[in-house]
Amino acid sequence: MMKRLQRVWAMQVGTWCVLMLSVVASGTAFAAAPQLKTKGPGFYRIMLGAFEVTALLDGTHPFPIDTVVEGVPKNEIARDLARDFLQAPVQGSINAFLINTGSKLILIDSGAGVLYGDCCGKLLANLRAAGYQPGQVDEVLLTHLHKDHVGGVVSNGAMAFPNALVRVSQTEADYWLNPANKSKAPAFLSTFFDAAIASVAPYVAAGRFKPFSGDVELDAGIRAIALPGHTPGHTGYLVQSDSKDLLVWGDIIHVASIQLQNPVASVEYDTDAADARRSRRAVLELAAKQRYLIGAAHIAFPGLGHVRKNGRTYDWVPVNYEAAPGQ
Repeated sequence: MMKRLQRVWAMQVGTWCVLMLSVVASGTAFAAAPQLKTKGPGFYRIMLGAFEVTALLDGTHPFPIDTVVEGVPKNEIARDLARDFLQAPVQGSINAFLINTGSKLILIDSGAGVLYGDCCGKLLANLRAAGYQPGQVDEVLLTHLHKDHVGGVVSNGAMAFPNALVRVSQTEADYWLNPANKSKAPAFLSTFFDAAIASVAPYVAAGRFKPFSGDVELDAGIRAIALPGHTPGHTGYLVQSDSKDLLVWGDIIHVASIQLQNPVASVEYDTDAADARRSRRAVLELAAKQRYLIGAAHIAFPGLGHVRKNGRTYDWVPVNYEAAPGQ
């Protein structure tokens, strides 16, 4: 009996081995998992001294480098992109930065909201995923009033941040919120005036729109720095805590692969290209010398890193990843 059972067992094992070999040979998978093609929430958190800084992604959009970058030959554009394993159009990030000082929650820029279509408008969802609610935001500081920076302050025509004070340079407000300037600007910018006016309108009506003038400390540890050129009142914000510095520089750089190699490169959206170049050169020099941490609106998410001088050009050095910042 025992020998018979052993023969039966040996036959079963042999049959199973043959079956497995045939499956392997045929390439059949036991669990063909579908591709998900989704990403995790777009937020990244670091500590800056005693301040908590959370980078928030509003989305990415195809940036038409070939048509909007000016002052650089097309073959140079292609070369610089290829060096960074890119080609036009490049998916450009739209980043914003949430600063928790311990006493205030301050958002710098707000993304595009619905103004860029389905690619963007993810900032509120990512803010919630980061552990905060829009009603907790005390202030929204805008670097300028272009669509991809101001559009996110409204949702369905109402204040997206119902308890927040919205602040921007007085020079910037005077330019974009004055319909008379619309007719003097390039035609492709006409909708930018409409978007700026509509976006801040609920805050103006509620008495929650408060422009400021010049380089001024807006909150403890947060100072506005005028960086004109991209727009008339384009502003950076220097955030400082415990001898640590973060410069949120707005649109100083649109395409890092090109403009860090050639700071002369401008974009057609610049109101004054010469002023934009001067601001870019000054900020890059200052940031490299002072070793500022940078919060960049359009460098690949999370847009946090340092600029390092490399002869006549600059390198972008992303922040080192930390799984548990501040611990």
